[in-house]
Amino acid sequence: MNAIPYGRQHITEEDIKAVVETLKSDYLTQGPRIAEFEKAFANYVGSNFAVAVSNGTGALHLCALALGINEGDKVITTPITFAASANCIRYCGGEVVFSDIDPNTYLLDIDKVRLLLENSPKGTFKGIVPVDFAGRANNLEDLRNLADEFDLWIIEDACHAPGGSFQDVNDVTQFCGNGQFADLAIFSFHPVKHIASGEGGMITTNNEERYQKLLQLRTHGIVRNTDLYTNSIDLAGGKEDYPGWYMEMQDLGYNYRLTDFQAALGLSQLSRAKEGIAKRREIALKYFDAFKNAKFIKRQSGIVNGHAYHLYIVEVENRLRLYNHLRSKNIYAQIHYIPCHLMPYYQELGYKVGDFPYAENYYRHCISLPMFPQLNEDEQAYIIHEVNSFYNAI
Repeated sequence: MNAIPYGRQHITEEDIKAVVETLKSDYLTQGPRIAEFEKAFANYVGSNFAVAVSNGTGALHLCALALGINEGDKVITTPITFAASANCIRYCGGEVVFSDIDPNTYLLDIDKVRLLLENSPKGTFKGIVPVDFAGRANNLEDLRNLADEFDLWIIEDACHAPGGSFQDVNDVTQFCGNGQFADLAIFSFHPVKHIASGEGGMITTNNEERYQKLLQLRTHGIVRNTDLYTNSIDLAGGKEDYPGWYMEMQDLGYNYRLTDFQAALGLSQLSRAKEGIAKRREIALKYFDAFKNAKFIKRQSGIVNGHAYHLYIVEVENRLRLYNHLRSKNIYAQIHYIPCHLMPYYQELGYKVGDFPYAENYYRHCISLPMFPQLNEDEQAYIIHEVNSFYNAI
């Protein structure tokens, strides 16, 4: 069997054609493909606005900036995530406060968050960064109610979950990043994600003021709208109006722009997004059926229809031995993630082993089996066979 990675991008001839057409156009960056991608993505998730950026980490950083994180501001997030979910707060000088996961969903445990808030003076915390881990959507309606009670904002880290959803109290499907409950949401277009653009990210929101702020921060804090200029026309070098070349840097922004050829690839990939989600759910269901009676496996709880299945994670005994066995059979499973609070950087800030027992227990057992739309039936059957044969032999 050829090597089977845990995730893999899928580039079609249509994708290549879209990129080549853009490479032959007048714009490689700051051209029309950016706005097209933003509009299409906003339509896909159901938000009012979308801002394309260079990567998911940049998206998180811009969200923290737009929400005004300052030195010492405290923000709650999960320890089971890629480090960027927490690091974006540190970039702005804020303090990251981790809270443990629900051992069944692997998501931030809302009851533990409530306890943390209730046991702290009101105003201690500024916001929450919940992560739709592995593609399972948080119940943002419940989190929004909690956030409103304690005057907090929400950044939804939906990097794993474009197309994912949950059912609200009225049994209405609420898609990740639609802006109904989170103030801002972010997505990633890294190659192993649902939509690949090489690197890239997106921020979605329903708040026009924050949308305009994000556009400014994305491009060095520069403004090109004459209605917003603060310098005089005379200083700008004009007479009756501002000259055409004029612009103002009104804030300390960054260069977090996406290129046009990346946006072209993202647009092409987006056209197949629903098909990709359906295939991921089909693969997940086969794994579920194959292991449903296995005593050696525990699965993330969740409903197939709402889960975006960026990852298919199981908890197992003898994890290291299984990991090495699969690699010996050309199956490159992966581990997601080492808990953030146990990274040396965060341990230096005071976190230690034992702080979050559910997160740490999850890490001792978790393994991500291959999950990507092009995983074929023979490959999946081979993976299932090798997992079963490993446990049958011990």
